[in-house]
Amino acid sequence: MISLENTIQRKFMGKSKENWKDLIVNNAIYIVIFSIILFIVISEPSFVSLAVFKNILTQSSVRLILAFGVGGIIILQGTDLSLGRMVGFAAVISGSLLQRPDYANRFYPHMDQLPLIVPLLAAIAVCSFFSAVNGFVVAQFKIHPFLATMGMMITLYGILSIYFASGAPGPQPIGGFDDRYTELVIGSTLGIPNIVIIAAIISFFIWVLWNKTTFGKNMYAVGGNPEAAKVSGVNVMTTFLLVYILAGVMYGIGGFLEAARIGSANNGTGTGYELDAIAACVVGGISFSGGIGKVSGAIAGVLMFTIISYGMTFIGMDQYFQYIIKGIIIVAAVSLDTKKYLKKS
Repeated sequence: MISLENTIQRKFMGKSKENWKDLIVNNAIYIVIFSIILFIVISEPSFVSLAVFKNILTQSSVRLILAFGVGGIIILQGTDLSLGRMVGFAAVISGSLLQRPDYANRFYPHMDQLPLIVPLLAAIAVCSFFSAVNGFVVAQFKIHPFLATMGMMITLYGILSIYFASGAPGPQPIGGFDDRYTELVIGSTLGIPNIVIIAAIISFFIWVLWNKTTFGKNMYAVGGNPEAAKVSGVNVMTTFLLVYILAGVMYGIGGFLEAARIGSANNGTGTGYELDAIAACVVGGISFSGGIGKVSGAIAGVLMFTIISYGMTFIGMDQYFQYIIKGIIIVAAVSLDTKKYLKKS
């Protein structure tokens, strides 16, 4: 009897310990992130304020839109290194077409004022085209997304630089934006920054698209198992193209917003944005193993990364140390994601 009780006790205690261990390991990255945030708050209590919260939401908005774009590609077991260059291209196109008529160094000196929708659509069209090329190359020729998008990243930088240098003033930062443009992006409605409202609307749109449409179901199916999805009647090529085109739309919108947010654009705009977006997705639980990821995860990942970045700058931490911490978080997130995938396998 005693022996049976001891056996049962050891069994349940062992399971309890395993459950706690799994819980800690699976959420280790969140524990680390919240520890960093706690350290920031303790170091500078004024970090917890409404003004800081609004700044964090404002900075998160464009990153979130970009994360939605690359998030769909990651669900397809891919990645997109050309994201930053597409954002830069969209920013330069938008900025060059939306300068004030009285600005001395206009990119197009004799162009009349355009409706805001025209540069936005131009930015979306350009990014969607190049992103569709990425999707076609990956799906048709089975080239690894890392290599395909790296080639596109390099190509785009060349094309962008040529366009940037073709303006009337030559290769110099594009500024002097139309007041309508800046007000749309950095203005506010009922005390809420417009850029945050735009990001919220897009978040809802992406949630519906991923969770309530055939497109979303096909995306998860192809990401989880392309061969099984094909046998089930899913057009894999079409799914790839649509996901990559949607990513291009997000990059175009992101670049349009980013130029107005920072007040200028050049051929270096967007550099490194792909790393932040991909890292936020992975931290938010969008898995490189494919077929796994939620809109809420992307939102959480972006917010956490932005809070850390803003917070470290807020307390005056050296930028080089910030890179080290971000790098460690990214490696840890990918390692944990890989461990979960291997365990399921």
